[in-house]
Amino acid sequence: MRCPYCKEDKDKVIDSRSSEGGRIIRRRRHCLACDRRFTTYEKIGENVKLNVIKKDGVRVPYDRAKVVGGLQKACYKRAVSAEKIQEIADRIEEDIFKQFDKEVSSQFIGHSAMRYLKSVDKVAYIRFASVYREFTDAGDLIDEVRKAILEPDDPELPDLFSKPLDNNQ
Repeated sequence: MRCPYCKEDKDKVIDSRSSEGGRIIRRRRHCLACDRRFTTYEKIGENVKLNVIKKDGVRVPYDRAKVVGGLQKACYKRAVSAEKIQEIADRIEEDIFKQFDKEVSSQFIGHSAMRYLKSVDKVAYIRFASVYREFTDAGDLIDEVRKAILEPDDPELPDLFSKPLDNNQ
């Protein structure tokens, strides 16, 4: 595996964990050349035939890149790392694949994204919500901002978003 920092392929695996019901293996790696750490994900090479049902009823194939792209737009110029965006996308996918086999609504994906964004960065959450919920005027936006300010963080969300991962767990 090539290091994303120095492009060398000398590394060792520090930690491996399975997620998504054993469908993905997450590996923490340590580059022996530049001494930095990075994460890789191994997925089964099966063609997942998951379709997304859009608001207008049209069905399109699920595309993780679209989810990540939406998260990136919401987090533009915010203090949210690319790794954190990938972690959110992973959580959204876990939610999807735990509950759906063949079809998932775009509303479910949007609600999951908003739920995780709210705990990471409320400004990114508001940006995402304003596009996803199609606010028609400033009043809708102000109402959503008020709710976000008054709502405590979701206690059901994992601590993954509030503190760094411990590699020894």
